[in-house]
Amino acid sequence: MKEKIKVLIADDHELIRQGLERIVSFEEDLTVVFEAKDGEEVIAFLKKEVTDVLLLDINMPKMDGIEVLKRIKKEHSDIKVIMLTVESDKQTLYSAIDVGADGYILKDSAAEEIVDAIKTVYRGEKYIDKSLVSLIFKDIKNKENKKSSIFDTLSKREVEVLYYMSKGLSNKEIGDVLYLSEKTVKNYATNIFLKLNVHDRVQAAILALQNDIEDYYKKD
Repeated sequence: MKEKIKVLIADDHELIRQGLERIVSFEEDLTVVFEAKDGEEVIAFLKKEVTDVLLLDINMPKMDGIEVLKRIKKEHSDIKVIMLTVESDKQTLYSAIDVGADGYILKDSAAEEIVDAIKTVYRGEKYIDKSLVSLIFKDIKNKENKKSSIFDTLSKREVEVLYYMSKGLSNKEIGDVLYLSEKTVKNYATNIFLKLNVHDRVQAAILALQNDIEDYYKKD
């Protein structure tokens, strides 16, 4: 039997933890190994036990989610971390993006979205909730256009991939739209990261929206 993906839930609200635990428990290939109510409990658990994916609330007592994320990226780099946030907490989420979390979802996301996020980051991909994309970036799109664009170094196909990446589509979804294999899209994404000097798809999406990728994409 295939080993289940181990999930650690960290949130200071019991109802949130219970709801997430119920969602995870319905999946045959997922299992909850621990529920923590603050950051210190997360760190203490990881000193003696292991997990594959951590669902981490950004705002928690004793040690907040950003500090926990920094510790995990330094001491347990193999653990995938999905940040849990609310609509009004965009600024703190920017901090999480800078540190390099693996996924970002709203606390009130649909169960399928949460499960998809867990399985996606476990496979080594980045994940951002589609509804969160517009919430985070809606204030970015009014940035002043520049004569030269950072996208000028990208090929036409790379611009297309980046455009759909900025819309929150996964590699598979982008492939479906552009009639490319998921592997080909992943290769394009790797080239994009190198050319734009970013580390992952979330940072690439932010950069794309800050520099008006939609206008650039549609100008041709």
